[in-house]
Amino acid sequence: MKKTVAVTTQRSLFERFAAAPHLVWSVLFIITPLLFVAYYAFTDDTGAFTLLNLSAFFTDYFGIFLRSVKLAVIATLICLVIGYPVAYCISRAKPHTQKILLMLIMLPMWMNFLLRTYSWMTILQDKGLINSFLGLFGIGPLHILGTEGAVVVGMVYDYLPYMIVPIYTVMSKLDYRLVEAAHDLGCNHLGVLRRVILPLSISGVISGITMVFVPSISTFYISQKLSGGKFYLIGDAIESQYLNNNYHMVASLSLVLMLILLIGLAIVNHFTDEEGGMVP
Repeated sequence: MKKTVAVTTQRSLFERFAAAPHLVWSVLFIITPLLFVAYYAFTDDTGAFTLLNLSAFFTDYFGIFLRSVKLAVIATLICLVIGYPVAYCISRAKPHTQKILLMLIMLPMWMNFLLRTYSWMTILQDKGLINSFLGLFGIGPLHILGTEGAVVVGMVYDYLPYMIVPIYTVMSKLDYRLVEAAHDLGCNHLGVLRRVILPLSISGVISGITMVFVPSISTFYISQKLSGGKFYLIGDAIESQYLNNNYHMVASLSLVLMLILLIGLAIVNHFTDEEGGMVP
């Protein structure tokens, strides 16, 4: 009995020491920066407490925030519509084929983010690849670059792998005997998708939505280049204030945006159980 207690104590001490580097990392690079953000958000240049920085979000930047939400939602939905069937097809392929397909999906991510965005500027411009192709059929030229649609295209291209990979990871672990059983019980393909596959893969869907929506709503380089500087997103506003050395406004905008995202994620997680299924 004493040996068991001693072994348990040793394991407990070992686990604490093993977790120490992670705790130090979290304090230095997660908690401490958040405390600095909160401090700057609630103070002015003299260090006095103020709420003017936070109120500016709702008076001066709320319209920009709504546009950011709109484009991020559209990009996320497009990524979901494209990514879900792609992830399903990959999960049903042979193991060797799965590795090849995943590599092809991740291959563009090896290229520099700036170069990928510049390439879309070339493709979408009035004399770009798309309009040159449409010109063969007597269509166009269409003015795509400098519109909200161009920004959405850039978001979808850059963040689509973040939707596919989480959904594929969940689907690759599904027990497809349940699908066969559903077919045997009379379900058609749509019924199997709605009653079996979708509920079992909802955790991957939520992870994918989170991984696409969060960077989409806070992006700034994609909107700068593909919109031609014609409109701002909330990420552009944060960058602009940072370049103007207005760190208090930067902190307030970042803090409000982070809180809104956390509230949204909490609401989504509230309607999912611990295993990722939807709560009835």
